Amino acid sequence: MTYEEFLKSKEYQIQSTGFEADQLNENLFDYQYDIVKWALRIGKAALFEDTGLGKTIQQLSWADAVAKHTGGSVLILAPLAVSKQTAQEADKFGIICNLAESQADINKGINITNYEKIHKFDTDCFDGVVLDESSILKSYSGKTTKELQERFAYTPYKLCCTATPSPNDYTEIGTTAEFLGVMPRAEMLSTFFINDCIKKNGKNERIGWRLKRHAEKEFFQWMSTWAMMIKTPSDLGYDGSKFILPRLNIVTEIIESEAETGSLFVEYADTLSERREARKQSLNERVSKAAQIASTSDQCLIWCDFNDESAALKKAIQGSVEVKGSDTPEHKEKAMIGFGKNEVKYLVSKPSICGFGMNWQNCHDMIFCGLSDSYEQFYQAIRRCYRFGQKQEVNVHIIISEKEMNVLNNINRKQADHERMSKEMVKIMSENAIAELHHYERKQTNYLPDQDMQVPAWLPF
Repeated sequence: MTYEEFLKSKEYQIQSTGFEADQLNENLFDYQYDIVKWALRIGKAALFEDTGLGKTIQQLSWADAVAKHTGGSVLILAPLAVSKQTAQEADKFGIICNLAESQADINKGINITNYEKIHKFDTDCFDGVVLDESSILKSYSGKTTKELQERFAYTPYKLCCTATPSPNDYTEIGTTAEFLGVMPRAEMLSTFFINDCIKKNGKNERIGWRLKRHAEKEFFQWMSTWAMMIKTPSDLGYDGSKFILPRLNIVTEIIESEAETGSLFVEYADTLSERREARKQSLNERVSKAAQIASTSDQCLIWCDFNDESAALKKAIQGSVEVKGSDTPEHKEKAMIGFGKNEVKYLVSKPSICGFGMNWQNCHDMIFCGLSDSYEQFYQAIRRCYRFGQKQEVNVHIIISEKEMNVLNNINRKQADHERMSKEMVKIMSENAIAELHHYERKQTNYLPDQDMQVPAWLPF
């Protein structure tokens, strides 16, 4: 073995386990068609695409091709209400997608159900699986993640679909790679990352995983062999003129807080308990402001984080429909789908319940009656309306008390970091992704010296 061959053997290469698809759904755009063909050729892939780029038709076309190739069944797992929405979308594209409640409902071809019902299925019988909103794999130690990894460990074809993952959250990337069988999360971390620690009170405290500076390019190149990450079709060299979003207007409504006794100025809440107390103190003012803003809108989404906020908003906003965790699945589906059909004027809920998967371009006004520190939930909630296909400017009102400004500052910082690092990730991955997409052979000019070095006569040695 030559030295060049030895170095080549050390590169991380993904073994394609899929097949070449001859014909795909005619409704696919050019970039979607090529991405689906690539995902089928890879066999086990992830689509990290921004909201509104058509992941639904891509996953349906992928599942349809796998079912026809194997002559068996494919299961799509989706969040509550998204499964019914996906089945409706399938009809538009001429694809048969069967809504299944349990194993008894399974047909050959494409079947779709909710994540909550996975225990009702014999998952060993499926030739392919699609995880819609695969960010559900975010928690490495979570029960759902472990169950999905175990149930589909030997499934021949796998596809994970979600919006662009946070560049700062490598857990989601690692758990996705492990679910697909690309590389165990622990191996990914040890290969490309450093576990940072700091000294605090004489003890080492872990502060998270940091990408090795010299391995950054190699990490994103490795990702591009099994994941397609794009913010717009132009990232892959396609025409992106139809995917320019209208303006996003984020308006912050600050509710004044009273200074503590003996203090001249309002002190920002730092600890979790202090933030909860500040949020509790401003509840009535925030709800009143939300009701005032909602009354000027034809249709509006109102987000909150706590049950008392949800109940107060429902009471204050006439004609609103509340969706909470304790509601029946039937009520949740009816309310969420009804909002998409303009049958519900005001929808009050938490981002953790209704903030993932739904397409609500019919609405362009939303209110956050308070904020949590989760940027992912904030981003996903906004993207229910602010997504490709939206025709109007989207107005987002954030109502927050003066004492909670640290939460807002934290979200703004995370947003800036996310946008900066996402841009860098896409930039690094694009060249490799284009090569993967079109099955190009990568060519490069290697430096292969064939002459001995001449040492100058004046240099002592």
